[in-house]
Amino acid sequence: MANENKRDYYEVLGVKKDATDAEIKRAYRKLAAKYHPDVNHEPDAEQKFKEINEANEVLSDADKRARYDQFGFAGVDPNFNAAAGGAGGGNPFGGFGGFGDFGDLGDLFGSFFGGGRSTRRSANAPMRGEDVMARLDLTFEEAAFGTEKEISASRIENCDRCSGSGAEPGTSPATCLRCNGKGTIRVQQNIMGMVMQSESACPDCRGTGKVIQTPCTRCKGKGKVRRSFKTRVKVPAGIDDEQTLRVRGEGCSGANGGPSGDLLVTVSVRSHPIFTRQGQSIYCEMPISFTQAACGAEVEVPTLEGKVRYTINEGTQTGTTFRLKGKGIPYVNSKNRGDEFVTVVVETPVRLSREQKELLRKLEESGASNQPKRKKFFDKFK
Repeated sequence: MANENKRDYYEVLGVKKDATDAEIKRAYRKLAAKYHPDVNHEPDAEQKFKEINEANEVLSDADKRARYDQFGFAGVDPNFNAAAGGAGGGNPFGGFGGFGDFGDLGDLFGSFFGGGRSTRRSANAPMRGEDVMARLDLTFEEAAFGTEKEISASRIENCDRCSGSGAEPGTSPATCLRCNGKGTIRVQQNIMGMVMQSESACPDCRGTGKVIQTPCTRCKGKGKVRRSFKTRVKVPAGIDDEQTLRVRGEGCSGANGGPSGDLLVTVSVRSHPIFTRQGQSIYCEMPISFTQAACGAEVEVPTLEGKVRYTINEGTQTGTTFRLKGKGIPYVNSKNRGDEFVTVVVETPVRLSREQKELLRKLEESGASNQPKRKKFFDKFK
């Protein structure tokens, strides 16, 4: 699998970048059980199982995880020199420009000689919280005209006992002894016969420079807890099935002062007993009597806002469709609306009396020339 096509290992296991070893282990076991080829016979199960195992192999190993956090896939690729940023056996310098053109290689030499730039993201940098997913069930009319609903979901929030520090109240995180609070450690590597040094995230404190000696009893030192919450969501008129609303700031809490994520609400619209929808247009079939079709009539037609009067022309045939302009679905955030299309179906009367049948036979005998489609059909066989 080419690196550019790989998914982030944390995303594969469905954990956050600051996940504990126990969380990674738990996530791996759950996914491995779900996608094991002996259990899951879906076409892509085996590929997913391999992807899950590859992610776990890296994230469950402190050294590999630290290299992955700093260098990405290159840091854990055996065929790739993580420090040089080039393929094994090839020229690690690639082209002939300055070190700044070589990504992590420029960082490595910059760190060694005291210059350059660092692309490793600090574990103490503000991070946006993750988004929360929820579903909302709507009636056909609620989706058409909009509504306001209460949503119940759960999200990760800062622990109210320790205020998100992870330390039991009355205590504070201690300076990491391994990195002396810097959050990074020196890593030596042999590159082309030269011993080079680079900085890597400290595996003991995950780059924060702090370790929690007395974890909070409520959040177990994570600083975060999962809580259920409720919020009201305004649903705009015209929303369609499987569309998603974004409610800003109602997702998981951010880290290190970062903003909260969003609440993403995907709607499910129930079917309607009469209408179907395509875009902003709605469709229905309406039965009319033989007499109404033959003689014409003013009929009541159902719409989303009640019944309206419409004149059926005489001689109307089954399958004839007429349009009611502006009686469809509103466009989202617009005053314009789609149309309603009504297809008439001429209903054949049933359970007729003897007298009614006789009248229809007389009508048939007297009106044969008034059925042009029937006459044309049988004329083709002459």
